[in-house]
Order: sequence, then C-alpha cells, then structure tokens
Amino acid sequence: MFTKAGKRHLAITTAILATAVGCASAVQAEASPKHTASAVQAEASPKHTASAVQAEASPKHTASALVRTDNGPVRGTTTGTVRTFQGIPYAAPPTKGLRWKAPQPAKPWSAPLDTRKPRSACPQPSDQPIAIPDNNEDCLYLNVTTPAGTAKGLPVIVWIHGGSFVYGDGAGYRAERLAVRGGAVVVTINYRLGVFGLLAHPDLDAPANLGLQDQQAALRWVRRNAPAFGGDAGNVTVMGQSAGGYSVCAHMAAPGSAGLFDKAIVQSAGCVGSPDSTHTLKQARTAGIAMAKAAGCPDGKTADRCLRGKSTAEVLAASEAGHEGYRLTVDGKVLPRSPANAFAGGTFNKVPVLYGSTHDEEAGRIGGMEMATGKALTADDYVTQVTGAFGENAGAVLAEYPLNAYGSPSEALTAVMTDANWSTPIFTTQRTLARHVPVYAYDLTEATSPYFKGIPRPSFPLGTGHMIDLAYLFDNALFEPLTTPQARLANAMIDYWSRFARAGDPSHSGSPTWERFTADKPYTQALSAGRNGIGRTDFAADHHYTFWNSLGR
Repeated sequence: MFTKAGKRHLAITTAILATAVGCASAVQAEASPKHTASAVQAEASPKHTASAVQAEASPKHTASALVRTDNGPVRGTTTGTVRTFQGIPYAAPPTKGLRWKAPQPAKPWSAPLDTRKPRSACPQPSDQPIAIPDNNEDCLYLNVTTPAGTAKGLPVIVWIHGGSFVYGDGAGYRAERLAVRGGAVVVTINYRLGVFGLLAHPDLDAPANLGLQDQQAALRWVRRNAPAFGGDAGNVTVMGQSAGGYSVCAHMAAPGSAGLFDKAIVQSAGCVGSPDSTHTLKQARTAGIAMAKAAGCPDGKTADRCLRGKSTAEVLAASEAGHEGYRLTVDGKVLPRSPANAFAGGTFNKVPVLYGSTHDEEAGRIGGMEMATGKALTADDYVTQVTGAFGENAGAVLAEYPLNAYGSPSEALTAVMTDANWSTPIFTTQRTLARHVPVYAYDLTEATSPYFKGIPRPSFPLGTGHMIDLAYLFDNALFEPLTTPQARLANAMIDYWSRFARAGDPSHSGSPTWERFTADKPYTQALSAGRNGIGRTDFAADHHYTFWNSLGR
C-alpha cells in the first residue's frame, strides 16, 4: 500500500513503537512484578516450569487463593478486590514429539500448582523490541483474573492478544479493572505463534492453524473450569484485537469452535475485505517451503525429520519475522472457508457481536514517518504517498481527501490510509454479519487519547490510533496514564463491554443507549471523552465508505 520509501518509514515506525513496548516491560516490572513477562524471566527458576509446582508461602501483602481445576489445584493471590491465577497449563507442552502437533491434554497434578507468576511466552522472533525474548516452546498457559470474594455465575471473557500472529503473550494484559469493575472472570491466553503456530508445508506431518487449535483448547478449558473461578461456563465471550480480532472471526467460521463461546468482541480487524484476515493454503505452503529451505531442509522427503531436529533458535532464525509473514490459513479442515465467505453465506457460528475500531488506526504509522525523518510530511509527500499506494486511483483519492480539509498532510494521510485499510473492511464486515446475528458497532473517536509512554509525539494530533483502545480496557504501563476524562471513558467502555458479555447487549441504565447495527439502520456508537461524548456517529460518511466501495475495496 505504500511506496518503497513509505515502507521504509513504516519499518522504522514499527521499531520505534516496539521500543516503547520493550521499555515498558521494565516499567511494568517495577509497577506490578506479578503481572509481567519480564518479571517471570528475571525470577524464573526450575520450580517455575510447566510441571506441577509446589506452592510457596504467599507474600505478606497478599492472601493465597486456592482453586481446584479439572487437572488439579492451583494457588493464586488475592490482593485487595482482585484474585489472579497466572501460568495455568491448559494443554501439554508442545515440545519434542509434540512440536507441530495438535494440542494435547495437560497431565494432571495433585499438589497445588503455584500460579502467582506468569510462565513462558511462546517463541517469537527477536527482531523487534516488541518481542518477548523467550525461546521456550513449553508455553501453552493461560491467566485468570476475577473479583475477590465468592461471587458465582459471572460472565467470562477470554482475551486473545494481537501481535500479527508473531509477537506477544497473554500475561502482558493486566485485566484487574475489566474483571473488578466489569464483574467478570477474565482469561488471557498464550497460543503458538509464527512458525510454530501457523506453519504450513506440504511435506511436514503437521496440521495448519495450530495457533487457532491452541485457542480452541483454551476455550474448552474455560468451558470446563469457569465455575471453579466463579464464572458461568454457559456465558463465555471471546474477545480479541488486531490479530486477536481476526482470530475471533476465525472462531466464528471454524466448525471446531462451535459451542465454545456465546458472544464475540472484535476490535480493529477487518475480517471481510482485508488481506490481513487469512492466507490461502497455497500462500502458506509457499512460505513454509521457503522457511524449510532457509533452515537447511530443502528436500521434501526428509523435511519433516529435518525440521523437527532443529533447535528452537534455529527454527526461529529461518522463519520470517515482522508483521506480514503469518496469517491464519484457509486449509479446508480446521478453517474450511474464510471468515469472509462463511459470513457472506451465513454458514458460521452465530452469536451476538460487538465490533469496532479506533477512529485513526494509521496515526501511529504516519507519525512514525515524521519521527524517522525528523520532518513533518509536506504536501508533496502526501501526493507521493497516495500515488504510490493507489496508482491510477490516486487522483480520485486526492480529490476525495483534499489537503485543505485537514490540519496537515499527516492528518490527511492518516485519514486516507485508515479508511482504506481499516474502516472500509470493518464496516463491510459489520454489514455482512448484521444479516445473520445481532451486531453492536463502535468507533473510538476520542481526539486526545494516551500515547506510548516515553515516545515523543509528532507535530500533528494523533487522535486514537491502532492499539490505543487497549489503554482503556487493560492496565498496561506501555501507555501514558489516563487523564480524568479518559478514565471516565475507560469506565464507560468497560461497563459497555462487560454488559455485552453478560447480556449480549451493551446498553444499560445510566449510560447512553447503544442501538443495534442493522442493514437498514447501521447505527455506530461513537466513544469519546470529548465534547461530542458518547452517542450516534455516521461512520460510513465519516470514513468515506461509499467512495472506497466505488473503488472496489
């Protein structure tokens, strides 16, 4: 979508923003050690492995919490109004003979398992600071956060993290506010990433979409164990952002996910019309063959044995890093058809959906161009970028988004790329789903959202960009602290999200009504702490949907 220069700027931007994530891990460790991956890396010892761990004495400032799961007892912590259980195995370690195999049941244990600290993140490339530097393939763990006390029948929210299907983990999303204010059991999960979770190769004895199968195993664990933590096993909402949002759409389309959840929340993922949604089997296998050759396993007859003989580090070194290499695969089995086709034909797991995006998804990337060069984009830069992205349609785009309608070239380019790459496929997905299931649409329109902590802001207003919605729903030291108005918006969003998880409709007394999105009345709820606040917005007009449709997007 961008010119070569633009792509180079975006690569630099990614590294800049990733540095913020990397720097934030140290801040998280200081602020709340028990909730960060960096803390477990710093304190890891043999007693904190996947095998059953004998519980130690709880810290003086916390009280232990003992819960019995179907595999054995787990001991977490109770601090104030919240209980946390971290690093619970939901499947067997996918190591040795289980590498590139479907997830298998975890072995039971009898002594209480110490779940006061997170476990390993799944292996991922270390090319960017956003990566969690952990090469331990023993990584299929989940974390449970609940309100303290003895409440029963709480709605359950299962969070699937983003990261381009290559980076991240579940433990980095601290869910105390979502659990306590929302009155919910929140489960955050790890799943195999990149080459270990999404590799497809015609000669490898392995199914595609292992990462999606891991997520299914975690959802089955939740159905079995939610009541032990105070949750309602019959009221599970699966929720994800970016790659996590695409995963949620895949669960709606995958036959193996039928019956594992009751509602869905999709954030910043255009599942109909976006190339980021899925890869074809041919695309995935072509990438897999290239990876095998890079690993020194070019012969199809011996590729399976050769690849399984490689170390974790060797496999990662041969795999494609960055944000474009891996996607869920339409393999004809785990994912028989793309979410786009499944939604269009009405052949999917039908549940109510809360679905939306941030108003300025591309703001961080465009800001990175300025940060990389030290100069604000000029009018000529704007024309160059639009021409490189849209070719013969560039004139029409420039006429639709004239510079004099925006405060700066950067703001104009943010609007263009947001609407083309995000808003259009997201609105199309909402319209497609609304023919079959209840849909509640939103646009996070807050004009002065928090930014990445420690990263200089560019010269233009950033609005609310990709990932910034996470600052409102989770506690994460990656972002600047919320202002008082932003904190009120965060509370409103948590109230809406948790009400949807409880009842399938986000509206509740004391908050502005959130109407259902339908084909005849495509209602979208604006979410803002600013002057316009919370209420109806004309999403299609604001994001030039008719124009982009006319270009076949």
